[in-house]
Order: sequence, then C-alpha cells, then structure tokens
Amino acid sequence: MRRVLILGGTAEARALAAELSGRVHVVSSLAGRVRDPRLPVGEVHVGGFGGAEGLAAWLTAERIDAVVDATHPFAARMTASAVAACRTAGRPLLVLRRPGWAPRSGWRPADSLEEAARLLPSVGSRVFLTTGRRSMPVFAGLTDLWFLARSVDPPEPPIPGNFLILLARGPYTVEGERELIRAHGLDVLVTKDSGGSLTVAKLDAFEEAGLPVIVVRRPPLPEGPMAVETVAAAAAWVSAV
Repeated sequence: MRRVLILGGTAEARALAAELSGRVHVVSSLAGRVRDPRLPVGEVHVGGFGGAEGLAAWLTAERIDAVVDATHPFAARMTASAVAACRTAGRPLLVLRRPGWAPRSGWRPADSLEEAARLLPSVGSRVFLTTGRRSMPVFAGLTDLWFLARSVDPPEPPIPGNFLILLARGPYTVEGERELIRAHGLDVLVTKDSGGSLTVAKLDAFEEAGLPVIVVRRPPLPEGPMAVETVAAAAAWVSAV
C-alpha cells in the first residue's frame, strides 16, 4: 500500500485523512503546538522533523510516496520546508489550502501582523484579537489599547495587563460573537485571512455591527508545487500520482 504524508493540523487535513483511509497508508503530522489537538484517523506523527533536511531524510527512511501540505494558510515556514524536502527527496508535493475569505465592507487589509499593529491605534481602542497566541507579543506595546485575545491554548507569559485572554475553540456562532462585542465594548477586530467556516461568525458579527476589521493577508505560496482548494481535489491528486 502506498504511503502518504499529510502535513496537518487543519480541518481539511483531518477530512483528507478520513477520505484516504483504506486506500493508502496515511501518516498525519501535527506540529504539537496545540495541547489537546483533534486527531485524524490513521497513524499520527507529533512534533517537528528537524527542518527541511530532517524532513527529507524522514521521507526516505519511512518510504513515503507523496506529501500533501494541508497546514494552516499562515504556516509559511512549514510549507517552505516541505517544498525543499520534497525536492531533495524526489517526492511529489501538493498544497491543500482552503479559499480565503471574500473582502467585505469595513475591511482594512494588512500585509503582516506588524502592519496590523501599526494600523490599530487609528482604527479602534477595544480590540478583539484572533491572530493566535504566538502573535500576541507583536501587539504588546500598544498599551493605550485594550485587547480581548482569543486562542485555543494559553499564551506564554508574561501577559500584558491590558490583555484579557479568552480560551476557546471553534466553530463559533454569530450570536456568541455578538455577545462578546456587547459585553466587552469591542470596536475593532484583528484577524488573519484563515478562510473556512469555523471562525467566519466573527466577520458576520462585526459587519452586522458596522465595526471595522483589520485582516492580515496570507503569505504567498512558494513556486513549484501544485495547489488545490478542496479535499476532493487533493484526494484525486493522491490517487493519480
């Protein structure tokens, strides 16, 4: 049976592992950054590989026939390592990325978290920050603003005094996001263009309230690998290679 590595951690990665189960031997790789991750079906590898060189060696040692990078749209370092490793090991690589969100009224695009932080003081003062726990230090210097920062796992201390941490995991509801806006007097949302439906409710709630949203654009994909947007297309690619 052919062996396929799925670089995962996303809903699409879990769905692809389930779709391929029984047709190929699937190994799903999780970075290990989430304390209690949702596990896919099949074999699971938790933790890193030691960069592109380590991943290339692992692909050879484990006799992996093909790789699907279904990591988060902002996992640019992992995607770059996958491209380099597959090139070194001579393995075919596919990138599976869910479509980004369509722009809405009230959006302010930013090319990076740092640009989003620079924009914030001119846009709002009570911030709903949903860019992930590892990004919070970028905003820590904005001491004149107040933040409700939502993440799956707690951020590393120290936590600034103007941050309230909300631990939660999607999917979220519009009603729940409305209540957060009301209860905390939120007047601006900062988010990444993750795409998908699990976290889209915050966009609906802020648009409904007429409040601005700063959206960090996705990093561009590296040149070389084919990219698809659906699990079905990824499964068809695996069957064809």
